[in-house]
Amino acid sequence: MDLMDSFAGRRVPPAVVDAGLALLFTAACVVLPLAIPPDGPELRAPDGWWLPLVLVSAVPFAVHRRFPVPALLVMSAAAAALQGRHYVPPLSGDGGMSIGPTYTAVATGVFLTAVRCAPRTATWVVTGFVPAAAVAEAVLAPAGHRITTLLTDAVLLVAAWALGRLARARTAIRDEALERAAVMAERARIARELHDIVAHNVSLMVVQTIAADRVQDRDGHKAHELHGTIEETGRATVTELRRLLDVLRTDEDAETDPNKEPPQPTIGALPTLVDSVRAAGLRVEFSTTGTPADLPAGSQLAVYRVVQEAFTNTLKHAGRTRAALSVAWEPDRHRLTVRLCDDGPPPGGTSTRPPAPARGTGHGLVGMRERVGAVGGSLHTGGRPGGGYCVHAVVPVPTPDPHPHEGHSPHDTHPRPAGR
Repeated sequence: MDLMDSFAGRRVPPAVVDAGLALLFTAACVVLPLAIPPDGPELRAPDGWWLPLVLVSAVPFAVHRRFPVPALLVMSAAAAALQGRHYVPPLSGDGGMSIGPTYTAVATGVFLTAVRCAPRTATWVVTGFVPAAAVAEAVLAPAGHRITTLLTDAVLLVAAWALGRLARARTAIRDEALERAAVMAERARIARELHDIVAHNVSLMVVQTIAADRVQDRDGHKAHELHGTIEETGRATVTELRRLLDVLRTDEDAETDPNKEPPQPTIGALPTLVDSVRAAGLRVEFSTTGTPADLPAGSQLAVYRVVQEAFTNTLKHAGRTRAALSVAWEPDRHRLTVRLCDDGPPPGGTSTRPPAPARGTGHGLVGMRERVGAVGGSLHTGGRPGGGYCVHAVVPVPTPDPHPHEGHSPHDTHPRPAGR
């Protein structure tokens, strides 16, 4: 995130912030020298070159976010031309206007470049641009002020660069902390949902055990079936419990939520979700291929939540556009593939979603990755070449046990083989 976005409180569009900087420095470069003439060396009166050079020294701020280095070079060249033609006083000259808006604009450009650029580019700025700019400034200065100008310009630009890198580092630390907090909050939510699933399965096992005990003497075959069902439920519970512990692997002091959550949705609830999204104005094409397989409750919940979050992001960032949801069961590969793609904003609309983030840029993507990762799956998100956005999730499907009820009969006294 850009530091200027934090200055704007995330309420002003970035383009408006940059345009405001361009307007501010343009006005300062035009008004201040005319209103407060410097007391230093005699300057050339404004002529046909003065206004174009002043504009070129400040207007590139409007595109600095997209082209930081070219904008900085253009502004610096215009500032050097203004000094070379004696429209502005030298940096170390006498008088209160010696460090005027032109030099401040260049220093601000260095600061913003250090904030917005990658470390490699920022290193080039401080090792290449700053020395070159300081030397050029010294060459253009009067003979008696060249050493002072060189040192003053170097200190000014290095300080601007250092402040920019410090601001970028603080912003990165803050974003990392926010993402970590989002991950922890999402893990806590997943843990509560998995807790409900485990609690339900354990309660079911208790009821089935009581039922099996009551029919043991009257119907041994029925009791055997109930014991098999208890075994399957127990294994599923152990699997969900392991996932719960994995989710909580860093949540040593997790707080308990006294509020009871409603029954957790499954893949079977996706058609209802699609209908609700259609009612909100989103045109959705929903397709299912393959033969559905047994999927643990935690995996079904993860799929549902990912689709729900993807629909929410589409409505939020693309509006009432068109989307396609496909659910593909692939038993030969033991996996379930879910893909949701939208067409992007309708004609005339605008999108606020980043084109293809390498990492989750919002809490929604963080939550999706945590959910799918908790069940052993993978998630890929990004923009489409022709426009729009895609969310692609792959969830593993457990291999079914070919003999789920194999074991001893109710009256068999031989122990089971190890590991069963």
